[in-house]
Amino acid sequence: MTQPRSDKATQTTILLHGLHQTTWVMRPLAKRLQQAGFYTHCHRYYSLKDSINTHSQSLNNWLSQHHHPRDPINLVGHSLGGLVIRDFLSRYPQWQIGRCVTLGTPHLGSVSADYVKHLFSPLVRQAYTGALNGDTPALADEVCLGVIAGNKPRGVGQFFLQDYAKRQLLDEEKCQHDGSVFLYETRLPNATDHLILPVSHTGMLMDKDVAQQTIYFLNHGEFDRDTIL
Repeated sequence: MTQPRSDKATQTTILLHGLHQTTWVMRPLAKRLQQAGFYTHCHRYYSLKDSINTHSQSLNNWLSQHHHPRDPINLVGHSLGGLVIRDFLSRYPQWQIGRCVTLGTPHLGSVSADYVKHLFSPLVRQAYTGALNGDTPALADEVCLGVIAGNKPRGVGQFFLQDYAKRQLLDEEKCQHDGSVFLYETRLPNATDHLILPVSHTGMLMDKDVAQQTIYFLNHGEFDRDTIL
């Protein structure tokens, strides 16, 4: 059991990867957080095999074994990992939560996932129900959560999004996406802050500005718009 951490900058920050990924994709971001003074843990879960409630239970089990219950934790999730955060917060409200950041998370559900489920469902499997279908539990108003979204359209998912935009006659603003997720899908009504950066869905994990904005939000509860060109 770790000892309680009172300094905000040294609070345990847990990073959760997205669909089809493992913890290694979160390591560049984790390293930048560590350089900023945060203690990090990249939590692994099996995005296809297990349901979202199993992912939440896995995180709760890890915390029960390794974390002091009086010590606040920060949570950072990429894509599906952001939905795991919301599910976890709903199921295990006993933990002290500092601040949360989601990166490219489709909070309103994923058009790309809808296409994949229809065309080849094994590629989404358990990640769809209760998560990518838009049925993740609502975020409690007291949670301080910042959303970072990308608008660089690179990735195989862009073909699904382009087809959907054409069929639905979406206007120019709603057509913006990061190659996998529409910008409008990332908007959570009661999120504390929402920031758009010129990054793609996967590229945001290696982006320096995304890391700096994540660090700033974890420290201040808002994004630093003064540094955006």
